[in-house]
Amino acid sequence: MAGNSQRRNRRTSNKKGAQVGSGGQRRRGLEGKGPTPPASARKGHKKNRIASAQAKQAAARRPAPRRGGAKGTSEMVVGRNPVYEALRDGVPATTLYVQQYIDNDERVREALQLAGERGNINLMEAPRPELDRMTNGLNHQGLVLQVPPYEYAHPEDLTAAAYDKGEDPLIVALDGVTDPRNLGAIVRSVSAFGGHGVVVPERRAAGMTAGAWKSSAGTAARTPVSRVTNLTRALEGYQKAGITVVGLAADGEHTVEDLEALAGPVVIVIGSEGKGLGRLVGETCDYRVRISMPGGAESLNAGVAAGIVLYEVARRRA
Repeated sequence: MAGNSQRRNRRTSNKKGAQVGSGGQRRRGLEGKGPTPPASARKGHKKNRIASAQAKQAAARRPAPRRGGAKGTSEMVVGRNPVYEALRDGVPATTLYVQQYIDNDERVREALQLAGERGNINLMEAPRPELDRMTNGLNHQGLVLQVPPYEYAHPEDLTAAAYDKGEDPLIVALDGVTDPRNLGAIVRSVSAFGGHGVVVPERRAAGMTAGAWKSSAGTAARTPVSRVTNLTRALEGYQKAGITVVGLAADGEHTVEDLEALAGPVVIVIGSEGKGLGRLVGETCDYRVRISMPGGAESLNAGVAAGIVLYEVARRRA
């Protein structure tokens, strides 16, 4: 037994290298680890938790890649005065058709001058029967202006434009507004008060026609309009992105001046002057607000109502 113990000891003692040691770990443990990271980078610290929450919120509201929107249809503006006014007010146009042997009065000369000054409008001479065919027999008076299809934005383009500027989205959605002049006036107000665009439904609603362009007084060139198949779903998409949807209604539970939500990211929904908001759209809104009217008027024109609410939003954000 003693001999076996000695042989085992000899075998153990013949192993190469140290039998006991830290392998340099103790020495490395004494080395410095660099400067202390900031509190926001230290896991478990309160400031780290706040920074993580803010990063998640930013990621949640970051818009998806822009996909663009649908196009409208081309349009003809006919008649000497309408053509002149469209050119004067900056309505986009591709071609001005002029009847052969037209009486060259003042309006014709002014329209031709404006078209020439633009530099990007084709001037085409055409016989009267051809203009009659193009306009389905309307009284064109020898002048026809071709307006190209309007390129609508995608709803997410509007929020992306706001975030690119570091601003909370301010969007106006229209439910049942059928007068192009009202649409143009609302586009003008959105531009004036720092909004990021307008959303309109495809059906039973005004689109960006030449009349809407004229009413916008040129602001349609820099304020995007989005056209959606289903307005309710578009509003729900904005809500999922963290944007509050506020509907304007005569019987709203809140007044415009007391709703704090208007200071944040918001979509303002405006209905038609007679019917107001549709049932589904009204039920989708997070809040319904009314405009206080001491004079006792039952309703306001959609363009006027939009201007009042947009002013209140701009005042809160100032």
